Amino acid sequence: MLTSKGEIVVELETVKAPITTANFLAYVKSGFYKDTIFHRVVPGFVAQGGGFVSGGAAKAGALAPIALENQNGLSNLKYTIAMARTSAVDSATSQFYFNTVDNKSLDYSSTVAGKNGYAVFGRIISGKETVDAINAEPQLYTGADMTATEVLLYWATQLK
Repeated sequence: MLTSKGEIVVELETVKAPITTANFLAYVKSGFYKDTIFHRVVPGFVAQGGGFVSGGAAKAGALAPIALENQNGLSNLKYTIAMARTSAVDSATSQFYFNTVDNKSLDYSSTVAGKNGYAVFGRIISGKETVDAINAEPQLYTGADMTATEVLLYWATQLK
């Protein structure tokens, strides 16, 4: 990925998260992420992108939602990539997020009713400083979950 803050390279978990990885790569291969923004950046939590363009308009053309692969043995640890979703379990489409801290509270729990978690499907292998720079961007206002200056995702491509 090339962002306005630098490059990010992720290694995807094709064995542990095959549905999620295939979904993400379908968006990558179609060019869907070209000229999108990181629309939700919460310092000390996540940097989320993949669904909006400059100005905050939703990007049209999302594929059908996928099944939640939340029990794959992967955890929402710092510098992992996971799928965002609505409160509906099987609702992830194009939006993803980078964990900027260990967010184990976002993992599935078999002991907490309704704690379905979020599907981690890879980790950053290069560009951790880029994600840190995105997460350090000044907020639009105190308590906002968006940056004062848009962080652009110019493109994403599959290397291997």
